Amino acid sequence: MAHIGSGVCLTMICSDICEIHNTTVNCGTTTMPTPTPTPTTPSPNCPEWDVAQNETFLLCNCTMARCIENNTIEIIPYECPPLENITCTNGKKPVLVSDEYGCCHHYACDCVCEGWGDPHYITFDGFYYSYQGNCTYVLMEEILPKHNLNIYIDNVFCDPTEDVSCPRSIIISYKSEVVTLINHNLLGAAQLEALKNGVRLKLPYSQLGVKILDSGINLVLEIPHLKVVVTFGITGFSVTLPYQYFGSNTQGHCGTCNNNQADDCRLPGGKLVENCAVMADYWPAKHIHQPNCQIPSVLPTNIPGPPPTFTPCIADSICHMLKSSLFAACHPFVSPDNFYLGCVFDSCHVSNPTVECTSLQTYAAACAQAGVCLHWRNHTTLCANDCPSDKVYKPCGPAEQPTCEDSPNEETMNYTVEGCFCPDGMKLFNKESGICVDKCGCLDPEGIPREFNERFEYKCQNCICEESTKTVTCKPKACPTPPIANCTGPGFVLVDQTNPSDSCCSAFVCQCQSNTCPVYNMNCPVGYMPVVSVPKGKCCPERTCEPKRVCVHKNNEYQPGSSVPGPQCQDCSCTNEVDPDSGLFRIRCEFQTCEENCAMGYEYVETDSDECCGKCVQTHCVVSVNNTKNLLKPGDIWSPAENKCQYYTCIRVGDTLTTFNSHIVCPPFQQSNCQPGTVQTAANGCCKICVERERACKLVSMKTHVGQNGCQSYQEVDMPYCEGSCNTFTKYSEVAAAMQHSCSCCRETRSSNRTVDLHCLNGDVVPYSYIHVEECGCGDSDCTRSVAQLVRRRRSSTLV
Repeated sequence: MAHIGSGVCLTMICSDICEIHNTTVNCGTTTMPTPTPTPTTPSPNCPEWDVAQNETFLLCNCTMARCIENNTIEIIPYECPPLENITCTNGKKPVLVSDEYGCCHHYACDCVCEGWGDPHYITFDGFYYSYQGNCTYVLMEEILPKHNLNIYIDNVFCDPTEDVSCPRSIIISYKSEVVTLINHNLLGAAQLEALKNGVRLKLPYSQLGVKILDSGINLVLEIPHLKVVVTFGITGFSVTLPYQYFGSNTQGHCGTCNNNQADDCRLPGGKLVENCAVMADYWPAKHIHQPNCQIPSVLPTNIPGPPPTFTPCIADSICHMLKSSLFAACHPFVSPDNFYLGCVFDSCHVSNPTVECTSLQTYAAACAQAGVCLHWRNHTTLCANDCPSDKVYKPCGPAEQPTCEDSPNEETMNYTVEGCFCPDGMKLFNKESGICVDKCGCLDPEGIPREFNERFEYKCQNCICEESTKTVTCKPKACPTPPIANCTGPGFVLVDQTNPSDSCCSAFVCQCQSNTCPVYNMNCPVGYMPVVSVPKGKCCPERTCEPKRVCVHKNNEYQPGSSVPGPQCQDCSCTNEVDPDSGLFRIRCEFQTCEENCAMGYEYVETDSDECCGKCVQTHCVVSVNNTKNLLKPGDIWSPAENKCQYYTCIRVGDTLTTFNSHIVCPPFQQSNCQPGTVQTAANGCCKICVERERACKLVSMKTHVGQNGCQSYQEVDMPYCEGSCNTFTKYSEVAAAMQHSCSCCRETRSSNRTVDLHCLNGDVVPYSYIHVEECGCGDSDCTRSVAQLVRRRRSSTLV
């Protein structure tokens, strides 16, 4: 017990030098139990400390005192309770926190709420449930307002085939700041942005105690003063609050943060239900106008949740990876069970398979916060993530990447995220540029990093990156006076233009302007073509006549290999040989060679005309029989020895000799009808004849080709004739005293006229009429006629 007055110094039991108003007290060391504050009275009895009688207060560092009376205080021992380990129901690692005076410490569980997929929640205390509401809800708010922090979630239906919802945005209200983290593309590549009062923020953003940055995969919001971290992306969200500031003082979809899952399903007003999915309906953001949101009007009863299923509905689901060796290193620290349940639910209710990636990514993020960094994306193509070419992907990187502008005293986020980072050995030039550099310096006007004291040229200015100001300063470039050039030659004009060796300066140069060039005659001789080119060092085109690949004769062009008119009895052609004088192809001529070797049946005959050579004239017909050729003069008849019935005749038709082939048709011959010893070959050498036993007059059939004046029938014509003996005799008549003649001739008794077409060598078709014998008989005849006359008459009707 001590009495302290103004200017009095007492020795007290404490660990530091305590400053009490203007009085310094030297203190020792002791430990004391946590005091219970005593309500103050309107009239303090210890005015030096502004406390009432019996009130306990903090005297100095971890030193407690109690007012006795009249500025008399009693030092109370300050003893800290034993430090006990605890287990966090949310699976996180316990953290060491101090009491309200910062003197004693105990373990507590920080508040971490996660949501992903369509969507699945894990409350601050680790309770898992799924909820498909389509509205804006209270994700977290303080039961007793202390820090003015409220967080809302906006869920919308996101699958056309199922009534499932996805988090579209997170709204953070802190003091006077209201920030919305929104994803404009729920089922594809995330399109994330941060809005304040509906206006897009340029990231990174830092103002009024709120920081926001983009990791390339997630948006991260931090309130450093309260150690609050909110992440949001296509995978969902996470809210991390320190127990020191928010323990046992939260409500909403994320539950009450007190390491007790039993009270997580808390309704507004404090009533508890067992099913958090039912509880979630009762937390709409009431101060946000939502005309389409349905708010239940009756408080629910305790409805147990449906038992979870563990079988994915998609055959190639990647949910099994959560429990595989890929994530095994994290299993002792963060259980994969709730994330597996959410993944299985998504595989059964969402048509887009990439939504399963949200469960894996959210679990990997939870593992990263537990200190286990997993490279899992390269094990699946479904969840691949691409980074810009100047960045590298890292599953665990600092939320605030180091930059050239960092200050050692500047407080940064101590939070790990996956995203796209600068390669090792490089850092961001500044937080706004997103440009990675290996050496710090300045950014030029085009955003290109420059080293300190580096000199460079930019838009005709000489610039330098000044280390003292860390900025780029530029001065206009000085150019020398350009010399005046002397232009000669057609087409060249003196102009003032950019110096080719220095684009920032001008120079007088002779410039070619083709529109000032003279017009040339483009005609060339026959066999030549005009070629226009601009010689080196000149401006205007010049015409030259270059030879074509042709021959020229009498102003006509001839292609190689073609005939060219030449002298009489000479053959001329265009060759591929180039005449060195003209450049054209040469014409070569040769005297014609007369072909005097004529074919068989022809003879070479010189002509009296102007023709260079004679010609082969036909003199004989050529008959080929059995590979043997025979020559017949015009009018000759020839039969092969082995077939006298076949005979060939050479006939001249105009200037052409033609061979006609004829065949003798023999009359029927029966040797049995012959008198013995009378069989012989007829005079034609073809047919057999004999003296018949009875030579009666009869009709004999015959077929032969009919011909006249060089024309002949194609087919043999049926032409029968009469042949045989009649009763013919000559004897002396005693009565008449003279020779009595009785002549009976074998002749036609019935006949008809027929016509056959004869084909001529010139292509004409001539009709020919003949008598067709139909019946024969004996008839009286004048015996004074000679036999020769009879024979001639019969032959006149049969030709060839």
